[in-house]
Amino acid sequence: MKPPPIVPLKRVIFAAALIPAAALVYDAFTGNLTANPVDYITDETGTWALAMLTISLSVTPVRRITGWNEIIKVRRMLGLFAFFYAVLHMLTWVVLVSFFDVPTMLDDIVERPFITVGMGTFLILLALACTSTKASIRRLGRKWQQLHRLVYVAGVGAVVHFWWLVKADVTVPLRWATAIGVVLGFRIWWTLRSRTSGVRTLSRS
Repeated sequence: MKPPPIVPLKRVIFAAALIPAAALVYDAFTGNLTANPVDYITDETGTWALAMLTISLSVTPVRRITGWNEIIKVRRMLGLFAFFYAVLHMLTWVVLVSFFDVPTMLDDIVERPFITVGMGTFLILLALACTSTKASIRRLGRKWQQLHRLVYVAGVGAVVHFWWLVKADVTVPLRWATAIGVVLGFRIWWTLRSRTSGVRTLSRS
């Protein structure tokens, strides 16, 4: 089966990735943000940031398993959408939860582990978003790839942030942890497989 053309697919993915944000705006204007609107916005933006991050991490395994190389062209867009929802998640905490109270926010970052991890994860995503341009790729060279491997650290950090936040019922965080674990496990397996193949090739030579 021939894979779909990448340009129309990118447009579909772009439109689909905006739906959660549009739904939040719609709910805000129609008064459907539940009885706890701040918690609802926090949960939704955090969930979609984690979802986009997980999907972006899944692009490489899909490419390697299927041989569909062009799908790699949607990875950066998905990663930027993960950052977009992470920014909305962060702004919800800054504006609606903390009311721009900087001393309180700093205390929370230091004293509340789930916020500490969440802030660290956000800073990683910020660094990756700022260096996602072609100019950054040219300027950083090999260091660019090393830097962007931190996306796996961000994935783990996002799950830990979620896990420590819910504390009691960890059913949903466990599902995300499993998804991230599968993607990270594939990355490790593929790296070991490539190294083993390389060693065998050198031995035969």
